[in-house]
Amino acid sequence: MTHGMVCAPQPEAVEAGALALKRGGNAVDAAIACALVQTVVDPQMCGIAGFGSLQLYLPGAGVHGCIDFHGRAPAAARPEMWADLVEWEAEDGFGFKLRGRVNDLGYQAVTTPGSLGAFHQALTRHGTLDWKQVLEPAIALAEEGFMIRPHVHDFWTRAEKFGLADPIERLRLTPSGRRIYFDQAGELRALGSILKNPDMARTLRRIADGIEVFYQGEIAEQMAADMACNGGLLTVEDIRNTRPEDTEPLWGEYRGYRIASNPPPGGGIMVIEMLQMLEHFDLKALGHNSPDYIRIVSEVMKRATVDKDRHVGDPRFVEVPLERLLSRDHAAGQAAAIRRGEIARVPRLGADSESPAIESPAIESKNTTQVSAADEHGNLVSMTHSLGMPSGAITEGLGFMYNGCMSVFDPRPGRTGSIAPGKARFTAMAPTIVFEGETPRLVLGAPGGTFITMGILQTILNVIDFGMTAGEAVAAPRFCTTSEVIDVVNRIPRFVTDELEARGYQVRRSYRGYHFAGVHAIGIVDGKWQGGADPGHDGMALEV
Repeated sequence: MTHGMVCAPQPEAVEAGALALKRGGNAVDAAIACALVQTVVDPQMCGIAGFGSLQLYLPGAGVHGCIDFHGRAPAAARPEMWADLVEWEAEDGFGFKLRGRVNDLGYQAVTTPGSLGAFHQALTRHGTLDWKQVLEPAIALAEEGFMIRPHVHDFWTRAEKFGLADPIERLRLTPSGRRIYFDQAGELRALGSILKNPDMARTLRRIADGIEVFYQGEIAEQMAADMACNGGLLTVEDIRNTRPEDTEPLWGEYRGYRIASNPPPGGGIMVIEMLQMLEHFDLKALGHNSPDYIRIVSEVMKRATVDKDRHVGDPRFVEVPLERLLSRDHAAGQAAAIRRGEIARVPRLGADSESPAIESPAIESKNTTQVSAADEHGNLVSMTHSLGMPSGAITEGLGFMYNGCMSVFDPRPGRTGSIAPGKARFTAMAPTIVFEGETPRLVLGAPGGTFITMGILQTILNVIDFGMTAGEAVAAPRFCTTSEVIDVVNRIPRFVTDELEARGYQVRRSYRGYHFAGVHAIGIVDGKWQGGADPGHDGMALEV
């Protein structure tokens, strides 16, 4: 047995990762076993036709790198194809509302399915267990069923506030969806009931013999035929050309700690940029979640968001000014502006209108999940993977839902996030590892749309500046500022937000006590692991 720890939002997935360790596997085996089960038991947060980003630290093998598997726009996509349909942009920057919702619901929303290929590449290169063996728990849960948890059911039954399709519309879009997620009376399957997905089980069994069937063979042809019949842009050539990409970690520093995160089109640049701005302030002296602390961190969040919107995208298509954005001069200049009391503005399309994007309370775009894993050999894995806003499309007989990544591309041509064939859109996914010298201290990541980087940031600050354990850092009350509004959880006192409002800030209170990303972290102190599973989700950290 390999000793280790797995931390993720789904108990069944964590158990599968722990079982991989008990079978003698390493952290990579554990992470991929966990991720495959996540695609079964949290099927709108992630899937084998999803996308994501993975960071691997394998010191014994001399490996430290990232695997990028962001979804890419189909070859048929064009920058101007939806330009005349745009209505407004979501307040938090997570997507655009188009007439007819063609970018959000249905087959046109789908980009390339990268997740399965990345899982397989990570396992076969760096794992120790057999691919079939690692798939077994996912197949069993698809076949025998899993219990519908509160976090899953909460997503299914919520109403969207930004004009996007309600989740229940996504579930009932196709005959397969209606059969999988609704009972014979047409009612949504109940909280605590058992959901079986035999189509998914059969698909996973076919994949167990090799993923070529998914990307090059019969499943690829089934997917492409279904796309063609339903007006989708994705073709069999797009599927066959889908490949994960090896990239180098992006590095930064904060108070003597070294921060490794993923490069663009992922969100690591935002995490590092924000930390380097905040290094100019004595946050501990300000007090955790004090009015001054929230003001300064919120101003940093806004400035990083503006830089992201203007400059950060797919480096294959746009020149990302990494050196400037991560420079000490840039951080110092932004910090000086904050000290002068300057209030940053975050422009959004529709911000001067009466669009629902502005009037509605903040809703977390959390169609994503996370797995963090560690083992006794010092191997670490942080992986964030997703469906974006799930498209709702399910090919008959395959059982899995496709990603909906097209919804976050900017439908206006000539911009950093504009549509182009083969292009990936920016995501805030930021699987991150914090080092003290050469020694890893914290491995973490989160679901949460544009809130991901903000949750990761606050968790790192909680550990480094305030001396919290991983569990304490993840559970501490959070806030998030991705627009003109400071959003706070309900556990931040009103006497704190009253003072912010007196200074001219607009503050919006969530009814949730735990909100703004779902951070899952493993701390490493004196060679021992600390688990930190976000209390706002259903998951856990499990050591074996």
